[in-house]
Amino acid sequence: MSFSLSDIENKTFLYPTDTILGLGCSVHDVDSIRKIYEIKQRSNDKSLIILVNSETMLQQLVDVPEMAWELIDVSDKPITLVYDNPKNLPKELIYNDNSIAIRFTKDAFCSKIINTLKSPIVSTSANISGEKNPTVFTEVSAQIREKVDFIFPECMNFVPKYSASSIIKISVDNKIKIIRV
Repeated sequence: MSFSLSDIENKTFLYPTDTILGLGCSVHDVDSIRKIYEIKQRSNDKSLIILVNSETMLQQLVDVPEMAWELIDVSDKPITLVYDNPKNLPKELIYNDNSIAIRFTKDAFCSKIINTLKSPIVSTSANISGEKNPTVFTEVSAQIREKVDFIFPECMNFVPKYSASSIIKISVDNKIKIIRV
């Protein structure tokens, strides 16, 4: 788990997430966010998710409904919550209905990346849009590997604990809509 800020600052990276192999960058690096869309050949109207690792970091991005804290606390597996009215984020990350998907990660490796960058990170599957999500390094296309700026060595032996996170939209008035279980 050895890397430095210079390896990942202002760069896109391939990394093991708390679910599958992902593409990421700092949420404050608009050029890298745009590059992730290009690498994935993904439409700009499909948003990306964000990983945070602290309550303070989450509260800097959204007003967190009480129900969200309860869901985060009781979930055994990674859970991504979609919040309304994000703040302090580039428009490239905000969905057209003015929402943002954020996962509060408890994963040590993801937390180390976040702590090193001193920033939440973008997280999206390391695949061309529409293709199968890679769960092991050999499933990541050569096209992705060639275009990303940095590949964490930990990707080579990564075995996912979870196939994907659950996604739940939670509004400020605590209404819940399950998007993916």
